[in-house]
Amino acid sequence: MDRLDKIDWQILKQLQQNAKTPQSAIAKVVGLSAPAIADRIRRLEDRGIIQGYQLAIDSEPLGYQLHAIIHLRAFVGMLKPFLEKVKSLKEVRNCYRVTGNENIIMEVVLRDQRHLEKLIDLLISYGETRTHIVLSQVIKNAPIQRPHFN
Repeated sequence: MDRLDKIDWQILKQLQQNAKTPQSAIAKVVGLSAPAIADRIRRLEDRGIIQGYQLAIDSEPLGYQLHAIIHLRAFVGMLKPFLEKVKSLKEVRNCYRVTGNENIIMEVVLRDQRHLEKLIDLLISYGETRTHIVLSQVIKNAPIQRPHFN
């Protein structure tokens, strides 16, 4: 696969900061024409590097006062059933299957402690849980950037 050049990385940085940035504005930042930017974006999409454009929503004004990270260590034979069930859990924002003592790490949003308790009650039928309440987010959606070392 072709490597990205400096301009491709600059385009990705601009789009990760704001996916609605006009191509003309990106063109000014990187020193190319808007049609050249459009062509590069199209190539990045065709290569699967840009996979889509998403809306970022703050969950707190929607009534979700708790943000938590839940680790799950699945019981023997319960990982596959859990992987199917988790797809239907509306509280789950992100779910990762990982190596280590736990099989799963989930990022969830919840209305309150009772909501958390109900979710944990459901999860414990699949395995042991460990829950961490998020106090604040230190880094949020940091852009993937060109590495310093290749």
